Amino acid sequence: MDTITLFEAPKAAPVAPRRPAWLKARAPIGENYEDVHGLMRELDLHTVCEEAHCPNIGECWNHRTATFLLLGDTCTRGCRYCAIGKGKPKPIDEQEPQRIAAAVAHLKLKHVVLTSVNRDDQADGGAHIFAESINLIRQQLPECKIEVLIPDFDGNWDALRIVMDARPDVLNHNIETVPRLFRKFRPRANFYQSLELLRLARDLQPSIVTKSGLMVGAGETDEEVLTVMDALRRSDVDVMTIGQYLSPSGDHWPIDRYVPPETFTWFREQGLARGFRHVESGPMVRSSYHAHEHVAGL
Repeated sequence: MDTITLFEAPKAAPVAPRRPAWLKARAPIGENYEDVHGLMRELDLHTVCEEAHCPNIGECWNHRTATFLLLGDTCTRGCRYCAIGKGKPKPIDEQEPQRIAAAVAHLKLKHVVLTSVNRDDQADGGAHIFAESINLIRQQLPECKIEVLIPDFDGNWDALRIVMDARPDVLNHNIETVPRLFRKFRPRANFYQSLELLRLARDLQPSIVTKSGLMVGAGETDEEVLTVMDALRRSDVDVMTIGQYLSPSGDHWPIDRYVPPETFTWFREQGLARGFRHVESGPMVRSSYHAHEHVAGL
């Protein structure tokens, strides 16, 4: 009797959703864009705008604003959503804060955002570079408001105190995604540790504006977004940003869905109803996008 061998059909690869027509960003061209680009090269500075492939770089740089990336351009972690280079970083440049302050003074910024790669190779995670940058900016441009978008310092709360003692105006730490996805999205981080950081920042400086951001379209549900809102409010976070996740490449975390603009409007309404003092919610929103508007009047 002949035998019949059954072959299982190969599973089709998941099809990425088509990018909608309404998800557009301004092209990175223009006189101001070129001026900011030249300044960054001249002072040997990095920006998260470039390193993270931010889609808003054209608009922001043409408004002469940029989010400075401290501590080099190589991260010691391997978060699956992020385009910043990973690996063994160079030694910390202790002169970087002077160049940051010079750039802020040149641009005559009213609101500056300082962020960084993770530097788990450093005892303080590079917190002293944040503090020195804040102090030098205040010396050169006292009227400039300073927002820091900090890493979790691997739970080193002494490092957090170093930053808070420099008294930034805004303390931002992004939660990024929902608990169910968190450990796969950010393998070296912890959802509840990030919440604790935000709570401690409030305890260390009660008058500071605290802020956190979330990306949607990575596989979460709308109900899970609301759960994150509730968790952030329990940590007394003032400002929340919500934007569309965009995968930097085929090697990064895939896009699960494109969230429509009306859902972002609903997220904003839900956040305000929960007590956030400001919610910036939209497809192109990033934590530093229009950052000065997030805290105006707070």
